[in-house]
Amino acid sequence: MRILVWHVHGSWTTSFVQGGHDYLVPLTPDRGPDGRGRARTYPWPANVREVPHDLLSGEDVDVVVYQRPHEIELARHWLGRDVPGVYVEHNTPAGDVPKTRHHLADRDDIPLVHVTHFNELFWDSGRAPARVIEHGVVDPGCLYTGELPRAGVVVNEPIRRWRVAGTDLLPAFAAAVPLDVYGMRVGGLPAKLGVVDRMETFEDPPQSAMHAELARRRVYLHPYRWTSLGLALIEAMLLGMPVVALATTEAVEAVPPEAGVVSTKVTTLIDALGAFAADPELAAQAGKAARGAALARYGLGRFLSDWDRLLRDLV
Repeated sequence: MRILVWHVHGSWTTSFVQGGHDYLVPLTPDRGPDGRGRARTYPWPANVREVPHDLLSGEDVDVVVYQRPHEIELARHWLGRDVPGVYVEHNTPAGDVPKTRHHLADRDDIPLVHVTHFNELFWDSGRAPARVIEHGVVDPGCLYTGELPRAGVVVNEPIRRWRVAGTDLLPAFAAAVPLDVYGMRVGGLPAKLGVVDRMETFEDPPQSAMHAELARRRVYLHPYRWTSLGLALIEAMLLGMPVVALATTEAVEAVPPEAGVVSTKVTTLIDALGAFAADPELAAQAGKAARGAALARYGLGRFLSDWDRLLRDLV
């Protein structure tokens, strides 16, 4: 099957393109949001091919995977014809959340796939044929050493996404355990937060390098207030890291009690960070449980099988 999919969410797409299909990713001259082409910091297989957007009409595409509203018309324009499609909703709703209707809520011709049950619960999907296909994550391997009594954090654009990402909470966490923050546009964060001596930042490292470095940290901190489910959390669990997370997202389903601490009480989370940092054996035991839980629920095989069943129904 030939599948057209935009490079929007690198971690999710990295898992999606591991299936046995041919994947076409649009390419624009500026490699902008509508045409990034192949990933440069994620390991994608050879069956992912970037195609200049103005040549897509000559490609034999079977299915289009939409991830943003405007892609529906963009695909029709670039392909020059209608092709069966499915819409993946990665994000939680914004605004008046209990009343937020999905932009496909008044359509029944495009299947709507939520990546978590949390998403499905909070979006009003209307009459769109909605279902959940939970995340699957490429296993980076159990790399955990926990040799550094520090906490690792992965967040993109923490200043722009201030309260959403829980950036405002980081000084309180850093007071308990030094933090190392990885992601896009994180460079000015320590000065912005006033914790220069308690925080290091690492700007947009390649995924494999980030995993190797994260695994040296004693514990993983997931400070997000509002998101569907950050895949960095699952990746950290697969690395074998214990987890400390806000109980405000799908994290409450992803992280069992033996794998870490999930709470809405910041002081509880601060205490948990301190406990893991001070006790390598406790951290390693929780990290082992975290890896087992992530493998059981977010294995790549189940994810790809779920998607294959849906894709077969579309064509």
